[in-house]
Amino acid sequence: MHPCAAVRQALIRAGLFSDTGEAGATRWRISPTPFLLTPDHLRFFRSLGTHLLAFYRALNRLYFDSLHGTQPAWVAAYLDQGKPESLVTYSRLDRFRDALPAVIRPDIIPTESGMVMTELDSVPGGIGLTACMAEAYGKAAGREPRDARPENGPESPVARGSCLVPAASIVGGSDGMLDGFAAMLRAQMGARSGGVAIVVSEEAQDYRPEMEWMAARLRERDLAAFCVDPHEVDFTEEGLRLMRDHRPIALLYRFFELFDLPNVPKSELVMYAAKQDRVAVTPPFKPQMEEKLAFALFHHPALTTFWQKELGEETYTTLLGLMPKTWILDPRPLPPAAVIPGLQLGGRAIADWRDLGHATQKGRRYVIKPSGFSPLAWGSRGVSVGHDLPQSEWAAVIDQALASFPTTPHILQEFHKGRQFDLSYYHEAAQAIVPMAGRARLSPYYFVTGDRAELAGILATVCTPEKKLIHGMKDAIMAPCAVVSERQ
Repeated sequence: MHPCAAVRQALIRAGLFSDTGEAGATRWRISPTPFLLTPDHLRFFRSLGTHLLAFYRALNRLYFDSLHGTQPAWVAAYLDQGKPESLVTYSRLDRFRDALPAVIRPDIIPTESGMVMTELDSVPGGIGLTACMAEAYGKAAGREPRDARPENGPESPVARGSCLVPAASIVGGSDGMLDGFAAMLRAQMGARSGGVAIVVSEEAQDYRPEMEWMAARLRERDLAAFCVDPHEVDFTEEGLRLMRDHRPIALLYRFFELFDLPNVPKSELVMYAAKQDRVAVTPPFKPQMEEKLAFALFHHPALTTFWQKELGEETYTTLLGLMPKTWILDPRPLPPAAVIPGLQLGGRAIADWRDLGHATQKGRRYVIKPSGFSPLAWGSRGVSVGHDLPQSEWAAVIDQALASFPTTPHILQEFHKGRQFDLSYYHEAAQAIVPMAGRARLSPYYFVTGDRAELAGILATVCTPEKKLIHGMKDAIMAPCAVVSERQ
């Protein structure tokens, strides 16, 4: 059996890949190699977790300092915009003040000039998928002679090749995602006794198979983890229990977005149990930590001193080079002498967002997307690319984003074009390796234990060059990342 076919069969057995041609089936192109990185890139990704955890910690402090008057009040106002008052009040409780996300996943685009981080997610999909693919590629390694070298020299993050690389080369190892996720869950449980409930809402049901696979593998590691629907959680005066066997729940892993709370059965009981310290919950119910507009706050000139002091020179400089310029699309008029900081059109400063609606195609290389707390704020939904739209449609998108500000703030972000790579994938019908050019999105997964964010694995998604938005689809290549030795 060809190694790619072995990977495919492993994914089918796990319930994560469909072998049917039905509409909506979960499929993608399987590469004969993992997405290959150089040792320098691995060092970059390993160090990035420390910087991102520091950013979350600083963002949390910025929010509470804004509430207490030591930072501008508009910071908290932006982060709370459109949220239910009850959730905002809950998120500010002293019990949860220092709680941070325990899973961190940025989306990184390799460009000709370096890496660009377009988003930061603390409730990411792909954990089980990345874990399963790392295991599948690891087991299939060695079925063919290895011939994988970085293309165009050691600085290229991708290599051509027709066969798999050893399991030891996979970032994090074949079991890195499982080990990292398990370590994070145990750290979050602390001394509590009981099991882990991975609660997946109806909105997030597409990710249920990967979390069910993950829970089953965790149980093999003596961690009582179960992927459940919200209605399978039972509330008692002592705490939460699993209805299936009345097992106490020590930790509830929240696999649903906070905008979805009204549609999640028993969510109020879960929040009450966490408030009473009868169960641990991660990620915490803190919507201010899940807003894309945090990138705009990072770039705001009035907050530069805060970020430099809180992050330190190394982290601040690293993030400054990674985060694209971002603005909050706030419809309120500016004073006559004010302009929008750092935003220009044709070399001149502007004071009205609607001026961007008149930009040429070259002048509208921006992306508009919901900041958070919206069903359109995940999975590439609600994203508009300026230079991919006719001018009239782009102007309408700006108007709509500004009108949505009271309930769903949107952000404007610089668009950075990913560099092109020459890859290949396994053509099932022809049983042959077929070349494919594409642009990549790299999604590293960091799991927090104590004060460390450890890299456990990296998922690569590669789409054909004409795609402006890179995400999983049947015509994309998806694969774990691996590292090639400089000696190869």
